[in-house]
Amino acid sequence: MITKDKALSMIGLAARAGKVASGEFSTEKAVKSSKAHLVIVALDASDNTKKMFRNMCDFYKVPFHIYGTKEELGHWSGKEQRASICILDEGFARSIVEKISLNMEV
Repeated sequence: MITKDKALSMIGLAARAGKVASGEFSTEKAVKSSKAHLVIVALDASDNTKKMFRNMCDFYKVPFHIYGTKEELGHWSGKEQRASICILDEGFARSIVEKISLNMEV
């Protein structure tokens, strides 16, 4: 899978560095324990999942983005399909947000 998507490849780097929690349970746990610096939910996740994480991130003041597909998030985080992932490192989170913003402008 070749991608020109720098945000997804940055997620891959964060995953290899052990700075990604993926899956609904792990993501929720990281947000509630103040370890999450960014939550990303897949575009094709259920509306329920998007709403739950949006509300949770608002409450805990964690940046939240809807980006990529379940397949892409899973692939780049080194897992099966994932509807949600969170970044556990501030530097990676900031870099991924910048790259997502750049992709949105294009």
